[in-house]
Amino acid sequence: MTTGGLSRARGAAGNQSFIRDQMKSYILERGLKAGDPLPNEQELMAQLGVGRHPLREAMKALQAVGIIEIRHGYGTYVGEVSLQSLEDGLAFRMSQSMAGDLRDVQNVLEVRQAIEVGLAEEVVAYFTAHGYDTLEPIVQRMEAKAEAGEYFPDEDWAFHQALYEPLGNALVIDLLSVFWRTFAQVDVRLPGARYTPADAATWHRDLLNTLKTGNPEAFARSMKNHFHGIHTRLGE
Repeated sequence: MTTGGLSRARGAAGNQSFIRDQMKSYILERGLKAGDPLPNEQELMAQLGVGRHPLREAMKALQAVGIIEIRHGYGTYVGEVSLQSLEDGLAFRMSQSMAGDLRDVQNVLEVRQAIEVGLAEEVVAYFTAHGYDTLEPIVQRMEAKAEAGEYFPDEDWAFHQALYEPLGNALVIDLLSVFWRTFAQVDVRLPGARYTPADAATWHRDLLNTLKTGNPEAFARSMKNHFHGIHTRLGE
């Protein structure tokens, strides 16, 4: 590929990998952002030297992972890449794992724990400076539902989202939400006794209380304890 333009395929008309790589290079070299228009099909066929069918197949593959967006009747645009393909793949692997050794379920939990424990210092620094008003009402709702014997998945996610959104790293939120949703699909089918709503409320109250101490190491330990109930169900 020449700088600033698409090169011809030179006999690679059926090479899907070639076409996908050329399209990604085209977007990156021009600094295109989500929503920016791309050349139409005829222009791409001419610039790449490929046929309509291989081009369309390659574009479908790029669309599937969010790199491009095809708006029928309007054109093709740079997509807003999401983690949907990662989520779909993880969900499938975890469902498979449920019938086996639960290794993939454990792996997802370990990655999520590594992210949350690893961010302890940044979380403590932020809330020490800005206060805990966003977290206290969420924990109170958890405790009210726990007292009624109800689980509280919405409040649980809201608490963790509130911990990390102020850090300004959107990828952290995206990754955690993927891990959250995929784990939620298998949670009720995990072996072992499920922790009670009261247990879960206690873990989150402890997280908030430890956060208020301003001690990152103590908060990290509290976060590890938060995952203990699920690890126990996995036989760890």
